[in-house]
Amino acid sequence: MTKVIPASELIINPDGSIYHLNLKPEFLASNVITVGDPERVPKISQYFDHVDIKVAKREFVTHTGTYKGKRLSVMSTGMGTDNIEIFMTELDALVNIDLQTRQVKPKHTALNIVRVGTSGSMREEIPAGALVASEYAVGLDTLMQYYAADYSDKEQAIREAVQQSLGVDFLPYCFEGSKKLLGQMNTKDMILGNTATCPGFFGPQGREVRLKPAIPDIIERLSAMEVDGFQLTNFEMETAGYYAMGKMLGHEVLSLNAIVANRITHTFVGNPSEVVDHLIHHTLEHI
Repeated sequence: MTKVIPASELIINPDGSIYHLNLKPEFLASNVITVGDPERVPKISQYFDHVDIKVAKREFVTHTGTYKGKRLSVMSTGMGTDNIEIFMTELDALVNIDLQTRQVKPKHTALNIVRVGTSGSMREEIPAGALVASEYAVGLDTLMQYYAADYSDKEQAIREAVQQSLGVDFLPYCFEGSKKLLGQMNTKDMILGNTATCPGFFGPQGREVRLKPAIPDIIERLSAMEVDGFQLTNFEMETAGYYAMGKMLGHEVLSLNAIVANRITHTFVGNPSEVVDHLIHHTLEHI
């Protein structure tokens, strides 16, 4: 007998929508563009042929419509891997769980999910204004301490090297992004990189305002780390959560980054919205 997921574990709203995202399965396209900032959702959907669905709850905003005849959803998640864990779990439930019977569907559905976000560079040769596609992501948060997952030999070696480099008590996590989407997105004008996902914007990224970071040189340490040619290139706050949850749940996930700052050269791009808009157009054409 198929297991029934209790109401306390997967919460469904009275109208049949899933709890946090406030979506019903028919509201979602199989190709999904995600952003952190809810205000960036209409900046993408403005290019749609038309928008059929608009739903908003908390930081989760969804617009579903068509772009050049292709059905797409663009969704915001807010910041941090804690939000990504909620987002990915409920997104998966929309396509792989029957919300009426609360049973896992016998046939698995894989979504194509592309994150379009901003990021900082930790390498002098990757300037502000560049676009980076993340081949791998390393999570510096503790999300994966609460899940059981399998790692490839390369992923395991990277996570151990990061732990040694930073001297932290927990073992960071590392996952590869979607090779399928990486090939599909036509990255010839992008830099292929590897992303460090930080659990905060200030101290976890070595910034000092009034509080002193425990690892003030974290960016320098991470950029100096190398494992058989693998080097970290940029940092942000969500990608590793996406890659971890995507692998465990069986979805194709890729993170594309608009580099708005370079922490090594201390430069910031003059017009960040222009760089992000360039990345948006590229994503819409290739997803």
